[in-house]
Parts: sequence; C-alpha cells; structure tokens
Amino acid sequence: MRNWSIPIGKLFGVEVRLHFTFVFLLAFVWMAESAMKGNSTPSRVLALVLVVFGSVVLHEMGHALVARREGLVAKAIILLPIGGITLLDDPQPVNAQNAGRAPWQRDIRIAIAGPVVNIALALLAGAVVLGWYPEAHLWTKPLIHSNHLLRSVVWMNLFLGAFNLLPAYPMDGGHILRAVFSRRMDSVQATRRAVSIAHALAPLVIVVGMLLLFQGGYPDSYLLVTLGFFLLIGAQVEERSAVFQKVLETVHLEDVMLTDFATLSPADTLEDALDKAVHTLQDDFPVVRGGDMVGVISKGNILDALRMEGNGYVQSVMNRIFEVSTRQESLASAFRKLNSRNLSIIPVVEDQRLVGIITLQNLMHSMSLLAESRKLRKEALNS
Repeated sequence: MRNWSIPIGKLFGVEVRLHFTFVFLLAFVWMAESAMKGNSTPSRVLALVLVVFGSVVLHEMGHALVARREGLVAKAIILLPIGGITLLDDPQPVNAQNAGRAPWQRDIRIAIAGPVVNIALALLAGAVVLGWYPEAHLWTKPLIHSNHLLRSVVWMNLFLGAFNLLPAYPMDGGHILRAVFSRRMDSVQATRRAVSIAHALAPLVIVVGMLLLFQGGYPDSYLLVTLGFFLLIGAQVEERSAVFQKVLETVHLEDVMLTDFATLSPADTLEDALDKAVHTLQDDFPVVRGGDMVGVISKGNILDALRMEGNGYVQSVMNRIFEVSTRQESLASAFRKLNSRNLSIIPVVEDQRLVGIITLQNLMHSMSLLAESRKLRKEALNS
C-alpha cells in the first residue's frame, strides 16, 4: 500500500499518503457525469473529487484520534476512494483511558470511529442545507453530482459512513465483526470468516449497482459497482496480509538471521572498511570492539563520508544508536523495529554476545526460503 501511494503532508502529526486509485476516481467521476449529458465542467468535477477526498481524510482521522486515545500511535494514513487504511505503530503503555480493555473492545472503538465521523458530518451538512439552502433540493436525484456540491457533501458522507459499516472485511463493519469473532478464535481464523462474508457481499453490491444502472443510469449506480469491485479486491489483500502477519508472529529470528556475516572495528579506516565491503553482499555492518557491539554502519555511510571528508575512521561515522533483539524474538517484532525506527539492521545478541544480524536485504529472501522448506517438510510428512 505504501509503495502505491505518495506523501501529501501531515495532519495532527500523522503522515497522510494518497493512493494512486484517486486518479481512477477522477476519471470515474468524469465518465459517470459525461454519461448523464449534463453541463459539468472540469473544475466542478475536481471539486467533487475534493469533497470525496475531504470526507475520506476526516473518516481516517476519526480512526487515528480514537486509536491514539486507546494507546496506539497512527504512523500513517493511506487514502483510498472507499475510506483508507490507518497504519498503527506499537502500543503505548497502558493508561487511564485504555486500562482494563480487551483488544477486541479497542478494535471496535477504533473501527466505528470513521463511520461515526461521516454520519455526523452528513447530519450536520443536511441540517445546514435544509435550514439555509433549501434550493439545493436535498432529496432530488442524482444525489451525488458536481453541479450540486452541497447536496453531494451530505450524501457522500452518508454513503461512506453506511458503506463502511457493511459487515465485510476490510470495511469498518468487517473490522468490528472480526473483533467479535476474535473473542472465540485466533486472528487469522477471525479474519478469514470476516473475509468470507465480504466475498459474498461484494458480488451482491456489484449486481445491485448494475440493476440501478440499467434502470436509471445515475452515477450512484456507477459508484456501487466500483465500490463492490474495491471490496472484492480489498478482502483478498487483507486475508493475505493477516496470514502473512500470523507467519511473522510464529517465526523466530534464529530461523532467518544471518550467522555468517562481516563486522568492522571502530579503529578501521573508511578505506579499509570499503575494501572489506566490496567482498561481501552485506549493505550494513555491525561495529564491534572486543566482544562488545558499539555501533552500526552502512556502505552508503562509508561512501558518503569518503566523498565529503576523505579517509577517516569508522568510529567517527558509525551510528551509535541501534536496536538489539534476541534469538527467540518474533520476526514481526523485528519488522516493527525496522519500520518504526527507520533502521536497516538489527543485531541479534545472546548473553551480550553478537550471534547474528537481521537486515532488510535478507529478510524477504529468507522468508521465501523458509516457506519453501516448511512446505517440503509438510509434504514429506504427509507422504
């Protein structure tokens, strides 16, 4: 999701990223309104897309702010036409707000926040339209159209809130359903059960949209077909993500860590370090003095220092702030450390002795080989 999105700024300290599918939304709105043979202009179509954008931003900020209150930190928000994804960091220490709450209760509160924001906005905008702008004709079709932006604000937020309450993963209603299921089963089983409901509902949403299209051709029907498609794809992605996360939780670092690796000394010169780096596939190196690890350094750091300052010593360039892990720590924990702290290497220690390293470079390769080896062992046991 991050690879298919671009950063557009920060809101309340949370990075906001725009998914590329918003480009398709712009094209979709233009084609839908052209089919109605109205007098829409490019500026009004863009304004309607901005209405969708603003509604989605406020929807996701509802999730992020409630997550913060529940002790979770929102790292980033990825905006999609149907809502978005809020990426949460490691839990904060238990506080007065989240003390005594089960994880499933926390998940329900976070999930329901987005639809509540949209429905509240729809009610507020509807009251404004009925009270001060009755010429907007709140109940006139098409409900969502670039020539009627005030009416579109009401119905777009109401539609987003209601649609996200569908009990189908990855909609917010699906998250609520998964949280309820997780009281009696593990997270992967709960996700799969919620996804199975999504697989049943998505074709139904598409069929309803097609029927409306044949009856009247309103853009509302185009929107239903598009959202049904997103629901179908999103359910499959979320199921794979849940399975992958479960694997990460069960794999220990000792299963995938590099045990044959090169180290550098703080007394090595940068030219000597670069010469050693040439003869290894590593991009990142632990810096060890005696038996103690004192820092980390990358090939990039070495090259940059040589270009800017000439030859020097590793100790003047190495990063003295780093995370360490143990053999029995899960791969999921290592991923969280690498991503949340923007690290490229995690040393693995045992009794204060360096026994391995984990790098982004080797993780995916190791995971692929580990999956194949487990598959072969399972087939051997079944034969």
